[in-house]
Amino acid sequence: MAILRQEQVPLRAYTTLKTGGFAQYLIGVHTTKELEEALMFATAKQLPYLILGGGSNLLVGDAGFPGVVIKIEQKGIEYTDVPHEENYVWLTAQAGECLDEVIEGSVARDLWGLENLSAIPGTVGATPVQNVGAYGVEVSDRIVSVRAYHMPTKIEKVFSNKDCNFLYRDSFFKTVSGQEYIITAVTFQLEKKSTPKISYADLANFFGSTIPTVVKVREAVIAVRSKKFPNWQVVGTAGSFFKNPIVPREVGEALHVQYPALTYYAVDQNTVKIPLGFVLDKVCGLKGFTKGPVRLYEAQALVLVHDGTATAADIVEFVKIISAKVYEATHIVIEPEVRFINVTQ
Repeated sequence: MAILRQEQVPLRAYTTLKTGGFAQYLIGVHTTKELEEALMFATAKQLPYLILGGGSNLLVGDAGFPGVVIKIEQKGIEYTDVPHEENYVWLTAQAGECLDEVIEGSVARDLWGLENLSAIPGTVGATPVQNVGAYGVEVSDRIVSVRAYHMPTKIEKVFSNKDCNFLYRDSFFKTVSGQEYIITAVTFQLEKKSTPKISYADLANFFGSTIPTVVKVREAVIAVRSKKFPNWQVVGTAGSFFKNPIVPREVGEALHVQYPALTYYAVDQNTVKIPLGFVLDKVCGLKGFTKGPVRLYEAQALVLVHDGTATAADIVEFVKIISAKVYEATHIVIEPEVRFINVTQ
């Protein structure tokens, strides 16, 4: 059966930022065969293509995408006992699965490892690319392997965790070579024994001296996030819009001396990660800062939101203003965590 394709599709309906023009074509794929057919269609038409998951980390330009948007919709979840390792279970999820639904299922089975990533929008296939993380956990901590389709050779390859070259909000799949691959499935290693990771300040304050169950950790993460993040199904947002900057240790120490409430986190011997939300709020006084239809969220300055009327150009202009204010106050250059697609900067 031939793949179904739509023409002139508004991409604002497929991104949580709710901005962007039209895709020339949009094709949903449910199997590797359909993925191959969609790529062949783009090649035959001599058009560029864009791989789309949940659209939770994209800012699409107002001119849209003059090519083929391939929406990854492969579904399927499998749990496998790890040979000779009684405490571990491997969870393999197809790329089109909703991340939070996968986590909900693992928690229902009383399995530990992904609960701190609860309530993050998006699909499983996008998580290794960005090395998604929250509340002291990154997906790279739990990924065993990633299966990906190599477009030039039309062969699927399995990448080990080491092969993925994970860094903070970065991976092999963001490199030029890595962009030749489309992720089709991810395998995570989960634990049967209680292993709560609640040292992150918000969770430590939530639980105090209590040792929580995995269900309680998930509930706590959802509760904390609900107070800091808006409902992405209602307002235009991509969650945390900017990366937390990694700076030389002496820069972090100097900021801590000036602002004792600022805590930083060691990345290695020479660099530290600065919580940008604190800088935006306490150093720059930008929480709730508004320009036109765009603002920094009142409950969490790291989150960019808009009232539903913003264009991509509005957001880009807003980001320039915020970046300039941070640099003026700290001399730190900040970067968006969100991917810009066909955006004029």
